[in-house]
Amino acid sequence: MSGEADGRQAELAANLARVEERITRACVTAGREPKDVTLVVVTKTYPADDVRRLARLGVRQVAENRDQEAAPKAAACADLPLTWHFVGQLQTNKARSVVRYADFVHSVDRTRLVTALSAAAEREGRRIGCLVQVALDRGSGAAGQRGGVEPDAVGELADAIASSPGVWPAGVMTVAPLSGPYAGRPRAAFERLREISTRLRADHPAATMVSAGMSGDLEEAVAAGATHVRIGSAVLGVRPGLR
Repeated sequence: MSGEADGRQAELAANLARVEERITRACVTAGREPKDVTLVVVTKTYPADDVRRLARLGVRQVAENRDQEAAPKAAACADLPLTWHFVGQLQTNKARSVVRYADFVHSVDRTRLVTALSAAAEREGRRIGCLVQVALDRGSGAAGQRGGVEPDAVGELADAIASSPGVWPAGVMTVAPLSGPYAGRPRAAFERLREISTRLRADHPAATMVSAGMSGDLEEAVAAGATHVRIGSAVLGVRPGLR
C-alpha cells in the first residue's frame, strides 16, 4: 500500500471509529443495544478503492444513490462480502440494473416501481427487500420534495410489494424533511416514522427495518428507534462534487 493509500485507510478508520462511538453513545442514552442499530455507509461519489478500505475495516453494509455510479462500483467489489443498499430516487428504467447488485432498495414510492423491480428481480432470480419511502414534508395526496409517499399510503404500497414476486416489504425509510410540519424537527419526524413502522408490522411482520438518520442527525434517529442509519460524509469526508 502506498503512503497515500495508507493515509486514506487511517483516515477512514478514525472516522469510522468516531461514528461507531456516536452510535454507541446514542444507544446508551436511548436504552438500546448498539447491536440493534446497523450502520450503512453511503459511498456515493467515492471510488471502489474506498469501499475496499471500508471492507478491510469490517464494514459490510454500503449504499449508493445513483445507478450509473453504483453498478460499476458494485461490479468492481463483487468479490467482497457486502450487502448493497440503493437509497436514491429510482427511475423504473433503472430497475433491471439495480436488482443485479442491490439487496435492498430504500426508496420505493410508487406501484410502477414495485412492478419494475419485481419483474427485474424475477428475471435475475433474486429477491429484493423493498423499503417504502415515507414523505413527511407534504400534505395528503402529494409526494415529498425528496420522493416518498404520504403516511396514509404506506400500507397500500407495502401490500403491493408483498403480493409481487421477487420483492418483499422490508420496512420504511425517510429523510428528515426540509419543509412542512417536521422541518427542523428530525427527532419528531423519526418518531413519526417509527409509529408508521409499528402500524405496518401489524400486517407485515417481516417489515422490521426503520431506515432513518444521516451524518447530522443520527442521534435523533437512534433515539426514535431507527434500525439502520445511512452515514456518508461523517465516514468518508466532505463529498467532492457530483460527476
